[in-house]
Amino acid sequence: MQRKGARKEKNMKITMTDAGKVPVRAGSFGLFFEDINYSLDGGLYAQMLENRNFEAKDVCGDKDNFTVTPDGKYAWSVFPAEDAAAIKVKDDRPLFVENPHYLRIEAKKAGAGIVNKAYDGVYCKAGMRYKLSFWMRSYDYRAPVFAGVYAGGEKIFEVKAKPRADGKWHKYEFGVRAGKSCERAQFRFTLAAAGTLHVDWFSLMPEDAVLGIFRRDLAEMLRELKPGFLRFPGGCIVEGNTLANRYLWKNSVGQTERRRHNWSRWAVHGACEENSFRTDFSHYGQTLGVGYYEYFLLSEYLGAKPLPVLSVGIACQYMSSEVVPLGDPALETYIQEALDLVEFARGGKDTVWGRVRIEMGHPEPFALEYLGIGNEQWEADGNEFYKRFELFERRIHEKYPDIRIIGTAGPTVDSPSHKSAWEWTRKNLEENPDFVYACDEHFYVPPKWLYDNADVYDGYPRKGLVYAGEYAAHVMEAGAGRMNAPESNVWEGALAEAAFMTGMERNADVVVMKSYAPLLARLGYTQWSPDLIWFDGKSAYGSASYYVQKLYSLYTGDVSYKVRTDAPRTYASATSRDDLTFVKVVNAGEETLTADIEADFNFGELLRIVRMQGELTDYNTMEEPAKLAPAEIAPSAPATVELPPRSFQVLVFRR
Repeated sequence: MQRKGARKEKNMKITMTDAGKVPVRAGSFGLFFEDINYSLDGGLYAQMLENRNFEAKDVCGDKDNFTVTPDGKYAWSVFPAEDAAAIKVKDDRPLFVENPHYLRIEAKKAGAGIVNKAYDGVYCKAGMRYKLSFWMRSYDYRAPVFAGVYAGGEKIFEVKAKPRADGKWHKYEFGVRAGKSCERAQFRFTLAAAGTLHVDWFSLMPEDAVLGIFRRDLAEMLRELKPGFLRFPGGCIVEGNTLANRYLWKNSVGQTERRRHNWSRWAVHGACEENSFRTDFSHYGQTLGVGYYEYFLLSEYLGAKPLPVLSVGIACQYMSSEVVPLGDPALETYIQEALDLVEFARGGKDTVWGRVRIEMGHPEPFALEYLGIGNEQWEADGNEFYKRFELFERRIHEKYPDIRIIGTAGPTVDSPSHKSAWEWTRKNLEENPDFVYACDEHFYVPPKWLYDNADVYDGYPRKGLVYAGEYAAHVMEAGAGRMNAPESNVWEGALAEAAFMTGMERNADVVVMKSYAPLLARLGYTQWSPDLIWFDGKSAYGSASYYVQKLYSLYTGDVSYKVRTDAPRTYASATSRDDLTFVKVVNAGEETLTADIEADFNFGELLRIVRMQGELTDYNTMEEPAKLAPAEIAPSAPATVELPPRSFQVLVFRR
């Protein structure tokens, strides 16, 4: 219907029709979490100390050539001077055999001890309570020890403990309150007299941590996105740089201290011969304080369905040629890991892995519906990914026919592997409609690609559903692809993402899941740019892309209409639920447009406008976290919508 009372001069139209409308699946906007950019240890995991269990490893290498050296002293140093004490990493008579290293401290005088660098130092909030704990073993030392946080000469908080000189390990736990706020402060553990002690498993956690696990500001920012699903624990990190280095979910459950420390696939990101196979991230590891149990808990907290991803016996193809050959009995282990994971999530007390979950504190099953099998795999070097995927699919569906399996279309959407993956997927779907629920596509591309392909899903075959599992606009001129480049999250990229997402939304019948990547990035510790959320030890802010994702997630309906615009460099989609209609419009041009909206159905009166706009080179920072953020605009007229240049807006109509 044509709006009545509108101005006659209109320089563009947005036309909607319910002919061919398609349903929008609930929860189609989700999150992809990978432990990259120090996003877990040092990030979402609220643990404030670094290398708290002395299991750090120094890793260097390049494809098929990695060296792993224990470096338990990493992040720790002697206080107040190098000659004040002697420290040594030991592994005889350990506290836990799974993580056997601990620290021997020989203080040569009173007041000597150790300090932890804690990434960029310790950040505390005045009045906030913290949980501090550590393990100690003493044979003959009986004087007190002191542990706490100190800023310069000021004591933020301090605890005192008296060791038991019985040659046994004992845990000491405290609740403390910060007397004042501090930044880049020092965690210190000192002896009141000369003597020798063994210490292990330090912990400092803010009492406001979500579920006692997750850093609150980051968890709340994720929750504000209202994700429908959470894909974890990563992509490449699942595969590992070697098969031994892959993510083993069974090592990530049970008692935290018994979860075997693993070095991260991202410890060598960017390594090459020119830099001696080493990066600044050579000590990047996984303490597994957050493992699969905690990921499931996080999914519940976010109101999201869990989507775990599992290895198919192929190490990261960018970093390794290692595979478990088809026919090798070892491949059965990988298949069993998938089956056992479902049992862990959903099994009862009469099952081995269901009992593990129950004993960890979650008697009710987790709502596991999805399993991702493989990540960015493609047929290459005889790895026969397709055949091994078929093995996984058959075995999983024999035992759990309701599980929705997520496949993979390779690493990029413009590669031969993407085409062949879809041909294979669709062929199998003809014979078995439950073979794959959706195929995971990844695209890290320039803004121009997103604009040029905003209508790519209009022509996609409807045989086979799409999961856009990892995507982002990479503005190379702004620093995308560099380490530690928050300036890569410029408005130019976010605006192109918004335009491309109109095509996803218009084709909600085929694009049923989508998630931006990467999710989190710690400032100064970032290996991949751009990212959705940036943070330091104190604060966090959303990039422009974060707010684009948020608007799509919050303002969505359950029906998507066919939409077209008649002006160049404009992109639009529309959905509705109940009496509300949401029209998303991108004006990527350099001129202000005035739009008239038409439809063959009653979509109501314009209620409000939520708008983002800026210069293409603008980006958010810790100093200006909302430079690019949504703003609500009052409609100037019931039938007239102004579209400023370089803008993205959501138009909310109510019948």
